[in-house]
Amino acid sequence: MRHNAQPMNAEPNRRETWREALFNRRMLICVFTGFSSGLPLYVLINLIPAWLRSEGVELTAIGLFTLIQLPFTWKFLWSPLMDRYALPLMGRRRGWMLVTQLLLLASIALLGLLRPPGELWTIAGLATAVAFFSASQDIVLDAYRREILPDAELALGTSIHVNAYRVSSLVPGALALILADHLPWTSVFAITALFMLPGIAMTLVVREPPQSRSAPRTLREAVVEPFREFIARSGWRSALTVLAFIFLYKLGDSMATALATPFYLDMGFTKTEIGVIAKNAGLWASVIGGLLGGLWMVQIGINRGLWIFGAVQWASILGFAVLAAAGRPDRTLLAFVIAFEALGVGLGTAAFTAYIARATDPRYTATQFALFTSLAVVPRSIVNASTGWIVERLGWVDFYLLCAVLAAPGMALLLRVAPWFGDRKGGPP
Repeated sequence: MRHNAQPMNAEPNRRETWREALFNRRMLICVFTGFSSGLPLYVLINLIPAWLRSEGVELTAIGLFTLIQLPFTWKFLWSPLMDRYALPLMGRRRGWMLVTQLLLLASIALLGLLRPPGELWTIAGLATAVAFFSASQDIVLDAYRREILPDAELALGTSIHVNAYRVSSLVPGALALILADHLPWTSVFAITALFMLPGIAMTLVVREPPQSRSAPRTLREAVVEPFREFIARSGWRSALTVLAFIFLYKLGDSMATALATPFYLDMGFTKTEIGVIAKNAGLWASVIGGLLGGLWMVQIGINRGLWIFGAVQWASILGFAVLAAAGRPDRTLLAFVIAFEALGVGLGTAAFTAYIARATDPRYTATQFALFTSLAVVPRSIVNASTGWIVERLGWVDFYLLCAVLAAPGMALLLRVAPWFGDRKGGPP
C-alpha cells in the first residue's frame, strides 16, 4: 500500500520526533474531530436508552432502538455524494462538516421536546435522523482528518481522535444523567446538544485541505473510481486480502466484549461493582492505551504497531477466560481484566484505524474511508448476534477461548498486509 501524503515543510526521509508530532495544530484539530464525532453516538447508545427507561418504556422496545444505528453500517452508500459535491460555502469538507454539525445540534435538542412512551415512533424517527447526521459527519470528518495528516502523523492523530471520541462519552453517559436528577429532560438534551458547539467552532476556524479542492468531476467517477483505484492499486487478490484483514482483525475482541456486562453478572459481581470498576479501570486505561499507542507508532510505524498491539489485544481476550475459570467474584481480578482489555482495545484500535486511514487514496478519502470502516462494523455486528447462543452451549470459559481462536486469522493476515519491515519499504503491499 503506497503512502499518499507527505509532511509539509519537512526534510525528505526525516522521521518526526514524538514531540514534533504531538505538539502541533493538526493534533489539536484531531481532539475536536474526535469529540464532535463521538458525542452523537453516545447520545444514541447511552442517553436515549436511559431516558426511555426512566420514562417507563419496556426493555423490549428499548432493545429495538439499536436498529437506529444502521446508518453507521451503510454510510458508504452516500459517501460518494459528499466526495463529489461541495456546498456553496466553506469548501467541500468544511461545508459538509458545518451542515451536519448544525443538524446534530438541532436534532439532539429537539429530542427533549418529545414525550415517551406516547411519542415513541416520533422519537425513533428523530433518533434515526441523529444517527444519519452523525454517520454523515463521520464521513467528512474522517476524510478531513486523513487529508490534513501526513503519513508520519497518521497513527498519533488517529489515536488522539479515537481518545477524544471516547472521552465524549462522559457527556451523554455521565454528565447528562447527573443533570437528569435535577433538571427536566428538555433541559438535559438542550445542554447535551450545546456540546456540539466546540466542533462547530473548529469547523469555522480551520482551513480547507488543498487536496479536497480536486473533487471527482462526475458522480459516476465519485462512485466507481474509489473502488477501481483500490482494486487496481495492487491487484484484486491483494485488495481481497486487505478487506479480509479489516473484516477479521478485531473480530475476536469484539465478540469477547459483546456480552461483557452479562458475563460479569454471571460471575457474581454486583451492578455497583461493575459500574464503578468499569468506569474507572476501563475508560482511562483505554484512553491511555490509545495515546501511548499513537506516540509509540511515531517511532515504530503502523505495521509494527499492528503486530505488537494486536498481540496485547489477543492476550486480553484470555483475561476473560481466566476470570471465568476463577469461579468466584474477585474484584481485583475484575479490575485487572477490564483494565487490560481496555488497554488492548486502545492500542489495537489506534493501530487499526491508522492502518485504515493509510489504506485510503487522498483523492477518494470520504468513500474509501467510509467503505473500510463500514466493513469493520458489519461482520462484527452479525457475528455478535450469535454470541448468546454460543455461550449457552459452550459456557463462558470455552466461549472466550473460541474468541481467542477467532482472533488468530486477523493476526496471521498481518504477514501479507502489514509485514514487520513494511513501514521501511513504504507501507504494506
